[in-house]
Amino acid sequence: MTSTQDARPIVVGVDPDPTKRSALAWAADEADRRRLPLRLVHARETPPSGYRTAELKPAWETWDEALRTLGTRALEQAEALVKGRRPKVEVSVLLADGDAVSVLREQAQEAAAVVLGSRHLTVIQELSRSLAVAVPVIAHTYCPVIVVREAEHVTQQPPFLVVGVDGSPDSQTAVDYAFEEAALHGAGLRALYVWHPPLLGALDEQAAQKECYRLLSEILAGRTAAYPDVVLHHKVVRGHPVKVLTEASAHALGLVVGTRGLGGFTGLLLGSVSQGVLHHASCPVMVVPHPKR
Repeated sequence: MTSTQDARPIVVGVDPDPTKRSALAWAADEADRRRLPLRLVHARETPPSGYRTAELKPAWETWDEALRTLGTRALEQAEALVKGRRPKVEVSVLLADGDAVSVLREQAQEAAAVVLGSRHLTVIQELSRSLAVAVPVIAHTYCPVIVVREAEHVTQQPPFLVVGVDGSPDSQTAVDYAFEEAALHGAGLRALYVWHPPLLGALDEQAAQKECYRLLSEILAGRTAAYPDVVLHHKVVRGHPVKVLTEASAHALGLVVGTRGLGGFTGLLLGSVSQGVLHHASCPVMVVPHPKR
């Protein structure tokens, strides 16, 4: 096999729980599809400096060693799973000191993509738990981040992906990524422009939807020629973007969205639609930032 050591790796966060392996399996398959190396990363939380006193040293050193052992075992099990599943994929492992968000942000700087698991936290849990990883990692990385649910997901045949389109530069980048993913999976692609009427109502709803169709066709133009084997269906749908995209992707291989962030806080950097589908979609969610973000 030709070495891929100079290629950007796909980075996947490894959960210490051996039953939580959906993200790992997805990442291994993706690395095989793209012929990229795979880096397995486990973050080992270190005690805050305030707890590293002489009195507490024996306790935190014992805890630190236990975490190291747990992390090493998790990485060994994960590596064995990948090698058994995709033996041609080049695998490296990293047991890093620090919190998961900081470690994965750093790894994302040189990654082709980052893959994370999710236990389908509610909005309140996601916002309140200090260990929530997906949202802050996505908000501050420059590569695609894929969030894979642990719950079993049933896909439809023939397979397809869904991409959300809104005419922004972010959604154009997401469309490119969606076509590429569809081609790699041998799947179809459903491009949806979700039109959400203003609260006070549109003066001319028919004209507004016509403009949406124009923007959608403009964004998709030329991409079908580059991916002739991808069967494309595109549609303008009236409704709330999160609800429409979540329902449309219920049995999809994945849902692709842009970030569309505008502000300096994590939530604003990520965007309301991106956050919404992360909370509610049952399929893998692929969040693709604009290259100039």
